[in-house]
Amino acid sequence: MNKVTLSHKHQVTIPKEAREKIGLKAGASFEVIIFSNRIELIPIKPIKNLRGILKGIDTNIIRDEDRT
Repeated sequence: MNKVTLSHKHQVTIPKEAREKIGLKAGASFEVIIFSNRIELIPIKPIKNLRGILKGIDTNIIRDEDRT
C-alpha cells in the first residue's frame, strides 16, 4: 500500500506505480466521490476511448412472438 501526504497547498501526488498501472498522464481529470471518511478519485476518460469496445458482440436476439 502506497502512502501519500497532503501538502501545505492541499495537494496529493499520486505514486508513480499507481499512475503507470492505470495509464494516467499529466493533466488528467478526475471525479471526486466522498464516502464517509474516504475519498475516491475516478479518472474521467474521453468518450473516444470506448470506440470498438463492443466489436464482435452477438446482436442476434431471440424475441418473444408478441415483441416482433
